[in-house]
Amino acid sequence: MGKYKVMKPVNEVDVSCVKYKEEDIKAPHLTGFLFKLFVKMLEAPIIGSLIVESLKKNNGMTQIFRNTVIPEEPMFRPVFPSQKPELDVVLVGEDESAVDRLETALKCLPQYDPSLSFQTDKKTSFRYWKIRDYAYAYRSKLTTPSLVAEKIISIIEEFKYDKSPTPFLISFDANEVRKQAEASTQRFEEGHPISILDGVFITIKDDIDCLPHTTTGGTRWLHEARSVEKDAVVVSRLRSCGAILLGKSNMHELGMGTSGNNSNYGTTRNPHAPERYTGGSSSGSAAIVAAGLCPAALGTDGGGSVRIPASLCGVTGLKTTYGRTDMTGSLCAGGTVEVVSPLASSLEDTLLVYAAIFGSSSADRLNLNPTPPYLPKLLSHNGGNAIGSLRLGKYTTWFNDVHSSDISDKCEDIIKLLSNNHGCQVVEIVVPELEEMRAAHVVSIGSATLCSLTPHCEAGKNSELSYDTRTSFAIFKSFSASDYIAAQCLRRRLMEYHLDIFKNVDVIVTPTCGMTAPVIPPEAVKNGETNFQVAAYLMRFVVAANLLGFPAISVPVGYDKEGLPIGLQIMGRPWAEATVLSLAAAVEELAPVTKKPAIFHDVLDTNRIHTEK
Repeated sequence: MGKYKVMKPVNEVDVSCVKYKEEDIKAPHLTGFLFKLFVKMLEAPIIGSLIVESLKKNNGMTQIFRNTVIPEEPMFRPVFPSQKPELDVVLVGEDESAVDRLETALKCLPQYDPSLSFQTDKKTSFRYWKIRDYAYAYRSKLTTPSLVAEKIISIIEEFKYDKSPTPFLISFDANEVRKQAEASTQRFEEGHPISILDGVFITIKDDIDCLPHTTTGGTRWLHEARSVEKDAVVVSRLRSCGAILLGKSNMHELGMGTSGNNSNYGTTRNPHAPERYTGGSSSGSAAIVAAGLCPAALGTDGGGSVRIPASLCGVTGLKTTYGRTDMTGSLCAGGTVEVVSPLASSLEDTLLVYAAIFGSSSADRLNLNPTPPYLPKLLSHNGGNAIGSLRLGKYTTWFNDVHSSDISDKCEDIIKLLSNNHGCQVVEIVVPELEEMRAAHVVSIGSATLCSLTPHCEAGKNSELSYDTRTSFAIFKSFSASDYIAAQCLRRRLMEYHLDIFKNVDVIVTPTCGMTAPVIPPEAVKNGETNFQVAAYLMRFVVAANLLGFPAISVPVGYDKEGLPIGLQIMGRPWAEATVLSLAAAVEELAPVTKKPAIFHDVLDTNRIHTEK
């Protein structure tokens, strides 16, 4: 008889005896002809099963799901106990209109000083335009939404940002943008802008419905099988605030990758280094914000898909608590790890867009019993008044397991500043069973994705997917019902571990990613690539927030020796977005000066710069 492992119940595990195990991915890195041949073999009836089972065995998944007794009962979606109240926060009515919530959010921000943006020497310092800068420029008649729209349209058309090989956008309609901008301009001329978001340009990831565009999910065919009848709930909330919806941003096909590679529409390039990936899957959303074309965008995050590209592109990316935002109208609405969340060039703008879009669905309000939403009081430029009382959990061995020490060093520097300047207490923690957590996440997100797409694949669409998506699907198809149940048992087990950790700390801090932006292999542009080692580095710290549903944010904290952005991740208790945002504001204030990306467009300045040489 084969050997099997019996796990102790969580309450019997001595976490002080847990030893960190470095991730060791055993899988080939393939591009070009060899990659195409590998996919053909994976999809072959007999040899494919042998290859997949070998991959799973060599990477510990067989041991976890077939040879382990897990004592906990399954948890099929994140469910949380009651949480203690957050400090120094403002209650926001979930049933209030998005416009009213924005008014509350504005009262939580420091007083606006236009001189910080409009009287700064752009040659000696760099600063992204913020949402309140757009509003000031419009109200002061320095420009109009229509004039800014024409600048953006000319940039997109000149640099072909809606076409291969460097597309930020999959779907773009210049006339539709002009129509929205003209309506906004008229509102300003009449002195009746709807909200602070009126006339502000926001891009929507192409797995979120936004009329009049189709939703492709980064594929070449999904829009033929799925029509868009109305805006997604989060998009309708932005539209009700007067935001100008720029178009549908590029993404890793079906969200099934972390690099941002898309061989269907072209791979979005990182504005800081165009020869490198943006990270994914919300690749276009992060890149278009980093390049200055709009101050904010929407993405979806099922496995770091907002936080990873935010980190690699040097912007801010928030992943909300599972169930905090209504997923209706997105491709991942039926999942158990995904959320719709904002990316922005500043923490302030992240908070404003979050205030506009949050609000649980009626089903989630009933089933998840979310804590009422709060916003932090950021009335100074260094975070809220309660920052000094926060306890920061840090698992040092895990924290330092990165591709380059530049990453852990920059993140450590910020944590020391939080401690020295604000009095935050750093608490050493242990996070058990990280390998099991990664495996449970893969089975959970893979099974849900496959379930939603199996009818299309059975109808012959599988061959029209990109090669890396087909690689993922070949692995997902090997998961059994018992694998899925085991993964959900692990979810409950890991939830118990983390809730125990949160009894002693307020947040858990890590680097967002284990590496900075990887180089795009030239041979990967046409047909993609499979690189599980890079994916492991990019996803090293992000999975818990998805599998367990916790809120988390990536905030820029500096650059490595090659000038590539580094992000710090802050993960909080369930429903504690206000705490996460408040600490992120303090981090932003302490972080080094932001560098202008190599590709940046100054759409509010008459002397805009296309590309810095």
